[in-house]
Amino acid sequence: MDLGLKDKVIFVAGASRGIGLGIVEACLAEGAKVAITARGAEALEATRADLAARYGADRLWSMAGDLRETTVIEKALAGAEEALGPLHGSVANVGLHPCPPGAAVDDETWDAGFSQNLGSAWKLARGAYARMEPRRSGSVLFISSIAGLGALGTPLTYGTAKAAVNHLTKELAQIAGRKGVRINAIAPGNIAFPGGEWEERASGPRAENWNRWLRREVPLQRFGTPAEIGSMAAFLMSDQASFVHGAVIPVDGGQTK
Repeated sequence: MDLGLKDKVIFVAGASRGIGLGIVEACLAEGAKVAITARGAEALEATRADLAARYGADRLWSMAGDLRETTVIEKALAGAEEALGPLHGSVANVGLHPCPPGAAVDDETWDAGFSQNLGSAWKLARGAYARMEPRRSGSVLFISSIAGLGALGTPLTYGTAKAAVNHLTKELAQIAGRKGVRINAIAPGNIAFPGGEWEERASGPRAENWNRWLRREVPLQRFGTPAEIGSMAAFLMSDQASFVHGAVIPVDGGQTK
């Protein structure tokens, strides 16, 4: 299926590895131009160079920075549009912050977890929407988690913040739809990739325990891949999904019950 993304400009946060990279590759494969951002400059440049060799340097723009900061977000969005053209899609894929298990979460950790998982998503969406709204066209995509769909025993800040992202998706959709901008979210399940926590669990000392858990809890009995999230993301930002709006879509092998 041709998604009609050729030469459309997509902005992806957290793009140097994992789910973010999977989304970038899916969009590039569809002919899009992609602005990639991440906090680590060295890793981001390595990713950019690899993608440029495979898809063409003229289809990419990159900037490293802390995507929790409004000034950084605004600079990145402006730079992406100047280099590649008007923004068609934006992916808020900044998440995770260390949080201890249980209820002993101090103020600093609580605030940081929400800043990372919720605040960063809102700030990027706000900046992207401000650019799309005058053109009455565009798609904002949040990367949430199935941890926001039910109590799965994840650290308090993570699941709670992701639940807020899911609600933000629906609330913002009520506003943005009337302006021609679509808002959706993907709620990934257990996605394995090099350097990710599920890859480490699957190959670590308790690998057999985790594999038994996987067979019991996930009907498809395997981990997902970044490419599978990328395919869904590219579809949701395309005109093929033109009537999909305000949706939070699990991509989890059937784990959500």
